[in-house]
Amino acid sequence: MGYAELHCHSNFSFLDGASHPEQLAEEAARLGLDALALTDHNGFYGVVRFAEGARAVGLPTVFGAELSLPGSHLLLLADGPAGYGRLSRALSLGQLAGSKDAPRFTLDDLAREVAGHVWVLTGCRQGAVPAALVAEGPAAATRELRELTDQFGRDRVLVELWDHGHPLDSVRNDGLAELAARHDLGCVATNNVHYAQPSRRPLATALAAVRARRSLDEIEGWLPAGSGAALRSGAEQARRFARYPGVVARAAELAAACRSEEHTSELQSHHDLVCRLLLEKK
Repeated sequence: MGYAELHCHSNFSFLDGASHPEQLAEEAARLGLDALALTDHNGFYGVVRFAEGARAVGLPTVFGAELSLPGSHLLLLADGPAGYGRLSRALSLGQLAGSKDAPRFTLDDLAREVAGHVWVLTGCRQGAVPAALVAEGPAAATRELRELTDQFGRDRVLVELWDHGHPLDSVRNDGLAELAARHDLGCVATNNVHYAQPSRRPLATALAAVRARRSLDEIEGWLPAGSGAALRSGAEQARRFARYPGVVARAAELAAACRSEEHTSELQSHHDLVCRLLLEKK
């Protein structure tokens, strides 16, 4: 089963991701994924190392970011080099508009910069659509979904489903899939990845405790019971999402539409130029 992971955080998502970009690329290649997207929080901090690691193992790449909006998160995937350039500009503008560790992004600003050049996924539990569905029900989720389609275009928005083995994941995914069908939008499977392999979960737990400023004992009851946020193969995703036909294959199709391996050499050239200039200044 063809599959590409489109929602993945590295350790460049500070205190959230628990694997280096190279480790994620290596594991994705081992699992036989069609491609991997790196979607760290609010920036492209890890893309050069990710591109280098992916090229070393022959893995196609997609570049994206999960942006922090007032009260919610939004996942954007660059549609090729043009999308990468526009999303880079939007990220820079948001960082300049805010302060250290607190960028300022709005839907209006993002749409003005990137509409038509990115793919929009409704995101994780902090995304506006799934959060509204869980907290207030389908009507509220519909309002949030319409806001996204109005801003970015119906042909650019997909409803994201993920399953970390939580007892209510299927209930939420059923609601999201029904919402997408009602509005004639596509659904796509991800695993909202935060580490390369299940063995990295203890580190992810420690990072979560530091982020929450709690001890491991204090935070234990708030954390997932298993290591569900690791990379998965297409076959495993197909089993988990069998009740939602097409959502795993759609992830691979979307990656093929926007993957950026031709951009890897440009990133490497830029990285080499910056390093050379820094050395010349010493």
